[in-house]
Amino acid sequence: MAEHVYGRTKAGKPITDATIDGWADDADRGYVDGQLTGRKRGRGRPPLGDKAKSVGSVRLEPDLRDEVVARAKADGVTVSELVRRALRKYLRSA
Repeated sequence: MAEHVYGRTKAGKPITDATIDGWADDADRGYVDGQLTGRKRGRGRPPLGDKAKSVGSVRLEPDLRDEVVARAKADGVTVSELVRRALRKYLRSA
């Protein structure tokens, strides 16, 4: 009977029960400091800094949303960055 393949590693190697057992054995032996860090960041959003961030939502009329998207594109920034800038400017002028 063929061994079950759960998927493949980034390198294309099949992930089997033996592969998983090997990884578990490595983990049981432990890792040296820094062995699991220092790797290149994968997919996903890059961090905005050291502090934890929160996510919120805002309801916008379709016309306002279109204006925001157009302005962000014209400024070469994301919609989120444009909103952050606008909020900072508004709060500092109050």
